[in-house]
This record gives sequence, structure tokens and C-alpha cells, in this order.
Amino acid sequence: MALLLITIFCKLYVMSFLKSAFKNSLTVLLTVGLLTSCKSDSAADAPAPVAPPVSTTPAQYGTPFTAVPNREDAVIYQVNMRAFSQSGNFAGVTTRMDSIKALGVNVVYLMPIYPVGQVKGVNSPYAVKDYTAVNPEFGTLTDLRALVDAAHSRGMSVMLDWVANHTSWDNAWITQHPEWYLRNASGVIQSPPNTNYTDVAQLNFASAPMRLAMIDAMKSWVYTANVDGFRFDYADAPPVDFWKQAIDTLRNVKSHKLLLLSESSRNANFTAGFDYNFGFNFYGGFWDVYRRNAPATTFDALNNSEYAQATGTQQVVRYITNHDVNGSDGTPVALFGGNAGAMSAFVIASCYKGVPMIYNGQEAGMTTAIPFPFTSVKVSWGIHSDVTKAYKQLLATRAGSAALRHGTPVAYSSTDVCAFTKTAGTEQALVLVNVRNSAKEYVMPAALANSTWTNALQGGSITLGTQVSLPAYGYIILKK
Repeated sequence: MALLLITIFCKLYVMSFLKSAFKNSLTVLLTVGLLTSCKSDSAADAPAPVAPPVSTTPAQYGTPFTAVPNREDAVIYQVNMRAFSQSGNFAGVTTRMDSIKALGVNVVYLMPIYPVGQVKGVNSPYAVKDYTAVNPEFGTLTDLRALVDAAHSRGMSVMLDWVANHTSWDNAWITQHPEWYLRNASGVIQSPPNTNYTDVAQLNFASAPMRLAMIDAMKSWVYTANVDGFRFDYADAPPVDFWKQAIDTLRNVKSHKLLLLSESSRNANFTAGFDYNFGFNFYGGFWDVYRRNAPATTFDALNNSEYAQATGTQQVVRYITNHDVNGSDGTPVALFGGNAGAMSAFVIASCYKGVPMIYNGQEAGMTTAIPFPFTSVKVSWGIHSDVTKAYKQLLATRAGSAALRHGTPVAYSSTDVCAFTKTAGTEQALVLVNVRNSAKEYVMPAALANSTWTNALQGGSITLGTQVSLPAYGYIILKK
């Protein structure tokens, strides 16, 4: 009976306490003491401890792909499922896999494939509701596997886009593990600081259990979909030590050779173990040179700065468009001087140093941008077959030349012509690109004047004198 009265008193007091609005700190302290004394001695009433996430290894789907290219030999193709085909799904990509292969690509990179959050949402693929599920907008896990199988059967690897920094507001982690998120002094979960990303919640990288759960989810896709790597979104935000932890874990998946790309300009990411950093600054160089009349020597300096802290065969990914800048800035055709200017820019991106990335539609000479959230515009295939042909010709030439792929560059640029040689073993290549919309004369440096080469694009022998005439946005690729 005494125990019953104490229990009733405790319940009444708690109800009174919840209505009291915490009148002062002394009241709070007294209340905590009283509530503590009201706790039952029964072990059954004690709260169960929250178990840490358990790492599991799913069954391996398919056979691990053995033809993943060395990181320095990659040619990456970015697929935006919503815009790539009329159906806007995995099947729409799978049906065009032969065309992707024919372009000269060996790595297919898929934008986020996960369910998209609805709470506070703006339909962004980068607001991930569930790291371990497939977005039904694109199809099923079976459809994703069919896409990966189709790529593998054609000798191409597949990378998934991974959003580690934040989740949607209706991700299950929000309610199950609020401590996994950045919170203010009142315990309210925050959006990513210093951004306008209000549709997502910032994760807390001081949480060891969150890190383990995140890495475990990454690793699961290597097994469940047999993928060959990841492109990590907004990788400048999470700390470098998290990336090292994640990369070390992924590298321990000995059955797979994984390609890991950081969408980041932070040079310390190379020390974390990434294969690639993103060439943000080199893209800015195209703006400076093609739109602001900066000298072509701009690219020479960027090669040095973007490769700081890179060792061995670590690379920078070079591009003239992607899903972000295509929607915000416009297409390469609109930005860099029509089809001719865009092509000359891509010659520099793909041949100077690093590995090239193509965004779907770029090779079709699209003049219409694909704006966020990528639902209003579809890629128009086959309209500019001459542009597609030029891409195929360039990438085939690059694939056939070790010097062009990963030779050591030596800069010979002038104000108006981006010029460099690349040497690998006994092979040497020479690339001259006019970055202006008017014909230019390039004065050959003494080391290259009066030399004979093979035209790498059209074939045949060519002897260079003391200067070369280049038409507007013209380019020459030579080898010997």
C-alpha cells in the first residue's frame, strides 16, 4: 500500500512538474532529486541501453568486376537519371549503355540513387532519406543491378554518388539517433552551417556510432549492387579524419578494386587516400580564360596548385560542366564559345593533366541547360552528331596514347594558345589549343621548332616550322 501511494504521488508530481514551466533553477534541482527517488528498484523499469550499430556484410551480388581501370586511366561519365532518358530511370540508362561505351568511357558515375526526403524537401537527390534503399522513382534494386551488369559486360565500372555530410529531415536517423546530428544549445537539429541547404540536416562527425553506421551503409552497396566505387558529394565539409576512416574501411574490401572520388578542392583529401579530387579551380580557369580573356598560361599554374599533396598516381578530375554548374551557369556551348569553343576547352580538360569527366548531354552539344531539380529538361540525343563524333575521336586518341593519358606535362603556353607536351617513356605528345574566337599565330619555342610529328587525330606526318596558324578555337594533337 505504501508503495502504491508513493507511485501515485510520483505520477501526480511529474504531471505538476511538466505544467510548472521550470520556475527557477532550485526547483529544477529539487525536482530531479525527487524524480530520482521515485524510480522503481525493479530492473525491468530501467531504460535499455542503446546498442551501437552492428556492422554486417550482405551477401555478394554477382561477381566482383575485375576490369576496373587504374585510376590514372579513367574516363568518367556522369549520369543524371532524371534527365538522361525520357523514362528518367535506371532502365533508360541501361538501354543506352552501348552509346556510353562507344564514346570512350570506362567509368559510369550515377547521381544519387536513394529515396529523396519529403519533409522540408525541394526534391533534391542530395537529400537522402535512406542510405540503404533504392529510390522507386528510378526503379528497383533489380533494375540497378541490371544497369551495373550491363556496364560490367561492356568493360565499364560503376560509381555511386554518396552524400555523407547531411540527410533529409525524414531520414530515420533523425528520430532514432538525434545525437548523430549537429544540434544547437537547445538540442534542435541544425541545417549545414554557412549554407542555404535548409532541406537537409547536418550530421555530427564527432559521433563515432554515426560514422560507423555511415561507413557500413557505404560498404553495403559494394556487395548488394556490386558497384566499383563512389563519388563523395560536398566532401570538403566532413573532416579529413572521417574520410581516412571511411577509405581505410573500403580499401579493406579485398574482393573489389574501388575508385573513390572526392567532390572537393581540399588538397588534404589526397593524404586521406582518395584516388581523385575535383577540379573546381580548373573549371574556374575556363571561365577566366574563355569569358574574361585571361591568358592561357592560367591553366599551367592551376596544374601545380590542384596537385599539391597528391602522390603517385592520384589525380584531379577535370570537366567543363557537371550537374551543378550546368544548371547554374549554363551549358559549355553557351559558356565557352559555341560547339567549337566548348570542344577546344574539353581538349584542355581531357589532355593536359588529370582524368576527364563528361556530363550527360555534353557530348550531344546540348544548348539547353538542365536546371535543378533536373525534372524539366531531357537530354536531346543525336542532334549534333558532329560534336559526338569529335568526342569519340578525341577520347579514342587519348586512350591510344600513354603520353596523353598520364604523361608528364611541360608547359609552353602563350597568351592565346594553351600549349604543352606530355611524355611517357619513349612517347611524346604535343597539344596546341587556341582559346580565342579568332585565328592566332603561335610562335614555336626553340625546343619544338622545326620538328616532325604524326597527327594523332587525322593521321599523316606534319612538320612544324617556327610558327603555327590556328583557326578560331582550333586545336592540334600530335605525337611521336
